[in-house]
Amino acid sequence: MASTQPACTADEALARLKAGNARFVRGEARFPTVQKEILADLAKGQQPYATILGCSDSRVPPELVFDAGFGELFVVRVAGNVLGPSILGTLQYAGAHLHTQLFVVMGHEGCGAVSAALASRLRGARQKSRIEVLLRNILPALDDLDPTLPADELLSAAVEANVRWTVSRLRETPEVKARQASGSAMRLIGAVYELRSGRVRFLE
Repeated sequence: MASTQPACTADEALARLKAGNARFVRGEARFPTVQKEILADLAKGQQPYATILGCSDSRVPPELVFDAGFGELFVVRVAGNVLGPSILGTLQYAGAHLHTQLFVVMGHEGCGAVSAALASRLRGARQKSRIEVLLRNILPALDDLDPTLPADELLSAAVEANVRWTVSRLRETPEVKARQASGSAMRLIGAVYELRSGRVRFLE
């Protein structure tokens, strides 16, 4: 049964993510294996300290990136870290039943979904029908980008813009507005994972 209290405050959760990512970058991750006793305890219920909405890219597993153990993060992954009914329902569950105080939208360098959205916007490239539906969630994020930027800079700017777009859409949901109006300590923040270094840059 889920606890009615958050595992920790949003600020504490963010500090844990930053410390975990620092260990990951240094090559000092804590969880090479998981003891059976830990698994048995987790079978009784979960109380993650943060919720992460990330990309499905196989190179960006949040639990490893933040050096987090089993049961510590509630992770939602979808190509391009975009929103949709199922994603919103999952995030609502995290807030209503798991009581996480910190929600992180994490994009990453070289995101294929964002790159495809750029190709669609700039060159009229087409994808298969269901991929097109996914890209429609990203295209509005690209409205204010400078198309004359060098390709790598443009993609980097697009990745960050997509994260900020998703965060802004979440801020407009009735659930987030209600929690903010109630004086909740919940935090919603964007981040970008750097593939080459392993570092997570928080967009504070």
